[in-house]
Amino acid sequence: MKKNNRQKGGAPEPDLRVERSKAAVLAATYELLSEAGLGGVSVDAVSARSGVAKTTIYRHWPSREALLLTACSSLGSSPEIPDTGSVKDDLHALATGLANQLRSASWASVLPSIIDAAERDKNLAALHAGLHESLMVAFRSVIERAQKKGELSRSRSADELVAALVGPLFYRRWFSREKLDAAFVANLVESVIHFEKRVKP
Repeated sequence: MKKNNRQKGGAPEPDLRVERSKAAVLAATYELLSEAGLGGVSVDAVSARSGVAKTTIYRHWPSREALLLTACSSLGSSPEIPDTGSVKDDLHALATGLANQLRSASWASVLPSIIDAAERDKNLAALHAGLHESLMVAFRSVIERAQKKGELSRSRSADELVAALVGPLFYRRWFSREKLDAAFVANLVESVIHFEKRVKP
């Protein structure tokens, strides 16, 4: 007797085998991305790593690019917007969180290859823009709130201040390779806040 794979209300039940296969494929893709960037991901490599047949992979993702977009869309997430009552403490919390992610999160090793590929692929360019927005939105919100309250000068836009804060973190992670330690983060936030408070609105 054929099993009726339908939930109450008529909606089809998810096929657990399909869901497990898709999860295995995405996990393998994410591992390969973390190890070698976009260039290290092929359907052959994903199939070998996940144990899922290439025909099954192509059934769910019609191309390597489609698979990459799905896997990369899970990279990074928007941090919660802190509200400690102190713009300095709020920005310190966000900068510390980002520094920790740049040191340890697997997406940090993938992002440079996404940035590079985004120069040539409009879909990856859109993905890159979305990742950037999700990572920076909390910084921008905290700064705009502080500017409205008069805690920070409006001499520079919120986006400029975000760049002044996060730029050095990215520079140390991918260029100078210097430590992203607590002392550096604290001094960075202090220098940006001190400068803005000295400038008249």
